[in-house]
Amino acid sequence: MAASVPISKTIYLGAFAHCISLANLEICARGAIGVDEQGLIQFVEKEISSPSDVTTKHPSWASAQIVSVDDGFFFPGFIDTHTHAPQHPNTGLFGKTTLLDWLETYTFPLEASFEDTRKAGRIYGNFVARTLSHGTTTCAYYATRHVEATNLLTEICLERGQRALVGRVCMDRLSPEYYRDADIESAIRDSKACIDYARKVDEKGEIVRPVVTPRFAPSCTAPCLAELGKLAREEGAFVQTHISENTGECELVKEWFPESESYTHVYDEAALLTERTILAHAIHLSKEERRLIKERGSKISHCPASNTALTSGCCPVRELLDEGITVGLGTDVSGGVSPSILEEARHAIWTSRFVAMSAPSAPVATLNNAAKLSTAEALYLATRGGAAVVGLEEKIGGFDVGKEFDAQMIRLGSVPEAGDYEGTFGDEGAGGPVDIFGFESPEEKVEKWVYSGDDRNCAAVWVRGRLVHKTARYKV
Repeated sequence: MAASVPISKTIYLGAFAHCISLANLEICARGAIGVDEQGLIQFVEKEISSPSDVTTKHPSWASAQIVSVDDGFFFPGFIDTHTHAPQHPNTGLFGKTTLLDWLETYTFPLEASFEDTRKAGRIYGNFVARTLSHGTTTCAYYATRHVEATNLLTEICLERGQRALVGRVCMDRLSPEYYRDADIESAIRDSKACIDYARKVDEKGEIVRPVVTPRFAPSCTAPCLAELGKLAREEGAFVQTHISENTGECELVKEWFPESESYTHVYDEAALLTERTILAHAIHLSKEERRLIKERGSKISHCPASNTALTSGCCPVRELLDEGITVGLGTDVSGGVSPSILEEARHAIWTSRFVAMSAPSAPVATLNNAAKLSTAEALYLATRGGAAVVGLEEKIGGFDVGKEFDAQMIRLGSVPEAGDYEGTFGDEGAGGPVDIFGFESPEEKVEKWVYSGDDRNCAAVWVRGRLVHKTARYKV
């Protein structure tokens, strides 16, 4: 399997870019990254013009494999902190519905069908491949309530070598009778079975880890949430769930948990609000709720595309960041319409501008410019921010010595001097949708990729130094 394939010392030669802080995107026009047999970055060199420059400084790497990119750059792998693997076939299907209607109309019937493991394998295999093709090296997956199908998703991620958190979804109410846990005992038993299986097939959790997954508060009774909190604590497992995504959902929580001060307090009272908790959406939080989330060390997955598609609202990400809350990005397929975190980064920028434009106007309308996210900040959320959300900030997220090499090769191609009137778009269409004319600065090339690139630009993907995805555009 890809996760355990032996690798040799490799020097990745060419331009590279990564975020070194929230607002600081470092771009090296010509560098080298040395990765050892364990997939660890051993050196990072800048201002390199040839392989000999590297081996002169690092003679023990003279026989290392060279992987180079001349028409693009290396970038850290993307981290998707929230998505629903079984919903992949429904991508783009939400009609005019909002969250709760959408669940009943599209989501529950499809997820219930995963009792058929052949169907589950077909969909899961395709979705993992699709996320990898978009440069996603780590993904937090919701599965279904089915133990066998959830374990199958674990196997597929391990086989493909994609880092993953895989969670069996728990629901003991607000779902059709044909698709819910029969009782709390079975919900805990089946969740524990999936946790045990993940730790059996990946004992050290180097690739796949289990995650306790109450769908969201309205779909779980208070006793069920409390037992899931106990399970997460006993197993030392991560927790993933939804919070304050939609105003109708928030009202439902008030009605069904009248003794709780807020939606956030519902989770806190069940011991589900911990340093290992991923809260998706978080659009309609009060200041007190944000304070509690920060105090507990829980993290937030920002899903702007889904929030727009389901008309849930615009998350005020700048406020979350300013208050010290850790934030990453999530595609939230199939509420979101693409498995691409690059697309999500664009949507995060657009959403922040919607927030800026919706600021209360004075006599003369003014923009709340502080709310706007920069390109660098969006890319930070897609990489280092996401790494912190899933508890891997010490291992991945950037090209630092000692980190594991999770990366993607981005190829941009170039427009020939004579022009391209036939629409061939370079070598096998290597430039994808990004047209590079040769007079762009390294910073401008990255910007053009962020705002108009897609999976056609992603030529190859590595996890822990192992090649887990490649296209015809990947050339060593």
